[in-house]
Amino acid sequence: MNATQAQPRRDRIISIDHISKTFPTPLWRLRKFFRRSIKPPVQALSDVTFDVRAGEIFGLIGRNGAGKTTLTKIIATLVQPTSGAVKVGGFDSVRDDEKVRAQVGLATAEERSFYWRLTVEQNLMFFARLYGLSDALARRRIIELVEQFELKDLVSRRFGELSTGNKQRMAFARAMLSKPLVLLLDEPTRSLDPLAAARMRSLINSLAGGSPPTTILLTSHNLTEVEELCARIAIISRGRIRALGTPKELRAEHRQTERVRLTVNGLARERVHQILNNDADEIEQQDNALVVSFTRETGDDRFDRIVRALHDDGGKILSFETERATLLEVLESYEQEHEAGEES
Repeated sequence: MNATQAQPRRDRIISIDHISKTFPTPLWRLRKFFRRSIKPPVQALSDVTFDVRAGEIFGLIGRNGAGKTTLTKIIATLVQPTSGAVKVGGFDSVRDDEKVRAQVGLATAEERSFYWRLTVEQNLMFFARLYGLSDALARRRIIELVEQFELKDLVSRRFGELSTGNKQRMAFARAMLSKPLVLLLDEPTRSLDPLAAARMRSLINSLAGGSPPTTILLTSHNLTEVEELCARIAIISRGRIRALGTPKELRAEHRQTERVRLTVNGLARERVHQILNNDADEIEQQDNALVVSFTRETGDDRFDRIVRALHDDGGKILSFETERATLLEVLESYEQEHEAGEES
């Protein structure tokens, strides 16, 4: 066993165990103590528990202020939890913070940590030295990374002169300088054009599938991207994990309605209107057929009722399809459920 590595459970690289974080009332508010009441401390996280497996791309989604950034910073040792424990590669984020930092790369949408007057190469060299890389190793890594992240033609350009998309690439490249065991990504394709975003997603997949694999925790508001990349997803709301599972499991567990499209011929549009009355939401002409669309609650008999009515009047069902719940619908459903619980 490497002296710099503890022995974690084989399939678990990140272990988050009953993490809570409370931010106290800022001291400057005390000056207003005698004029108005002081706002209570902010409970950013409450009893958060989950694991991330080796080589897994794990998604964390939720509204702004849900606790995603706070949790990411705790894993990266930038913020200490109020209670609970985080382990990365078997090391505790508080007791073994230096060892954890050596294994974690953090790429956020925040640009202020770079030196705007230094070039791309100078910035990467500066941070490579902070990681403890020798100059020779740092130069080799920088050559690899500027090629990998399409920054090769910009190495002599000042950071402040880069486009927003290239600054995003810089953040990712910096996070990869030390070849981390764990990569924390915040909105990794934000500000990238569609082709560059597709290449970035391909790179993320290749890192997770590499040897050794990089374990990736991804936070993003691009839910289509999260669903495409992530093996499992946690939904966080008001500092608590509300649901966790594969995209398929989350949709199946929280599917309340589904959109159905039936393609039928042999009937005129006006006749279909008469037959279905108010059962159909929309009837469209498509070539020589009609497409009947409607939304039903899971388990109701609307589908059977419509098919039977069309068939009994001489219609022929050519095909049907159902649209699965989107990740956005699942997220909204959990948010609404939580808000309803608070009001009751």
